[in-house]
Amino acid sequence: MWRREFAQQLKRLADWMSSHDLMDAALQERLQRLEDQVRSDKVMVAFVAEFSRGKSELINAIFFAGYGRRIMPASAGRTTMCPTELGYEIGVAPSLRLLPIETRLQVQSLTEWRTKRDRWEEVPLDVADADQIAKALEKVAEVRKVSLDNARALGFWHDDLTDENPVPDAQGLVEVPMWRHAIINIPHPLLKQGLVILDTPGLNAVGAEPELTVNLIPQAHAVVFILGADTGVTRSDLAIWREHLAMEPESMDGRLVVLNKIDTLWDTLNSAEQVHAQMQRQRITSAEMLGVPIERVVPVSAQKGLVAKITADDVLLESSGLPVLEEVLAQGIMGRRQAILRAAVANGVASLRAETARVINIRRRDLDDQMAELRSLRGKNASVIESMRHRIEQEQREFDLSTAKIQAVRAVHLKLLRDVFQQLGAKALKAELAELAQSLQKKGLKLGVKQIYLDTFDKLRSTMDKAQASGTEIQAMLGGTFRQLNAEFGFSLQVPPAPQLEHFSNDLNQIEQSHLQYLGLGNALKLAQPEFAERLVRALAMRLRTVYESAANDLELWSKSATAQLDAQLRERRKSFARRIEAVDRIQHAASGLVERISEIEAGEGELLLLERRLQELTGQLITLPVVPEDVQSTEFPAHA
Repeated sequence: MWRREFAQQLKRLADWMSSHDLMDAALQERLQRLEDQVRSDKVMVAFVAEFSRGKSELINAIFFAGYGRRIMPASAGRTTMCPTELGYEIGVAPSLRLLPIETRLQVQSLTEWRTKRDRWEEVPLDVADADQIAKALEKVAEVRKVSLDNARALGFWHDDLTDENPVPDAQGLVEVPMWRHAIINIPHPLLKQGLVILDTPGLNAVGAEPELTVNLIPQAHAVVFILGADTGVTRSDLAIWREHLAMEPESMDGRLVVLNKIDTLWDTLNSAEQVHAQMQRQRITSAEMLGVPIERVVPVSAQKGLVAKITADDVLLESSGLPVLEEVLAQGIMGRRQAILRAAVANGVASLRAETARVINIRRRDLDDQMAELRSLRGKNASVIESMRHRIEQEQREFDLSTAKIQAVRAVHLKLLRDVFQQLGAKALKAELAELAQSLQKKGLKLGVKQIYLDTFDKLRSTMDKAQASGTEIQAMLGGTFRQLNAEFGFSLQVPPAPQLEHFSNDLNQIEQSHLQYLGLGNALKLAQPEFAERLVRALAMRLRTVYESAANDLELWSKSATAQLDAQLRERRKSFARRIEAVDRIQHAASGLVERISEIEAGEGELLLLERRLQELTGQLITLPVVPEDVQSTEFPAHA
């Protein structure tokens, strides 16, 4: 697998750099970040649909047909009652983890609950036992009955939204999901490749969990929206699309519409041409209503596709349309995401190569200087050699004095950086959100909250702009220092381009839009519920904290990258002084010392040439490591793995 091979190649590079004294703390951190980026990069695809659109059956057909039976609950009616993530975490045993619904009554967000493993119920999964897995996964459909007060507190009952409320039974109790969130960890090849499937329940359950609709779904790299071919776009389908999934036309690449249950159109009284024409009409109508290109609407029969795979019926499989959808998922979404990751990795490796090559060049230049210096001593008497030693010591003292000035510049640089980190810190963010949080948590209708919300995001963007300006200021200051050092000491310092934080401002814009839906008239009654408003505030704060922390991390990495080369060149220059003095001492004490040292330098130049070639070879292997997107159909579980 590409990720594992990349990690192994990266370790080879790190070991080689360490063994040749080319590794420092900053480079080690960059290597670690590259490895973490590749290991942890996930491609999240959210499956979203109203109830009874065949969503769970579609997941069965794509991922679990190799078991020869249904694995995810897919009976008639409501099956997935809580949001369910399907993925694979290296080093964690196959399992189903379930977060109790009661956690909604506490202040922690879903993101925070993820770290509290002891609060989740865990069910081990035996990947060789299809029946055991299927039985365990039935738990995601579990419900419990609670009083109206409990349902209200949990977010499943709204006094003013009677159409959205569940129907009470004879005792006045209503059904709510047993679980708030489920995580399935299982080693399917596509999941091991980094794919994460988010299976979401219908509109009511989606709306009850703001963190799902304002964090998880918007952050998904792609969304598969499932309709019924027999019904087309219903009113509730349209509500989900408009409230949670609609995007600008240029961003529609991340949206895929599946017209499921096309087998309901297979009528023996109609010809194949008539059935095809009817299906095309549904595609065209659905595309027009949702505002997506028709090629983004894929007709499928998940049920027939599952049956076809289990019975090895190639004709039925082709008719089900499932291979077309799988191709879009494997080659389109996964391939596109992998290309983005590959580009990021290539940039990181190229930058690392350039910095290491710069250190090798410094060593080569120092050797050249030493060679010229030593050749000038041929045939000279002891007093000339002693004079050279004094001159080298004087250069060293002047250099040491200059390094004190460098440290002063660095102190200013670090102070500016600390100021930026403070602006992007949790305390500053909490202060910027204080007015909005206070207005959202007031009882009753939230009049004027939309303007406060817009003003808050203006402040957030202003903070990001200030961080960008500070980064540019630091870059300009380092540029001046580097130019001075290059002129004085012959260094080859190159300040990297100023950090670019625009994409974090874009993230803020996306978050603003995804939350804005809750501040309109349509959600005014829901927002009037204190519990719902509080969950919304927590979800917003967690998402913004992630953006701020990511921006601060990028700035920190940029800063370390800029100063690491300065540290490397200072370190190499100090070593050079030590080597020059050592060489003069050897010449003073032995007549053969000069010849030996010249031979050593000539050998050292040859070694540097080999180092340079090996660096190109090792980094080239990382950049050109082949990636072959795995085909969904060839990566199913065996029936008894």
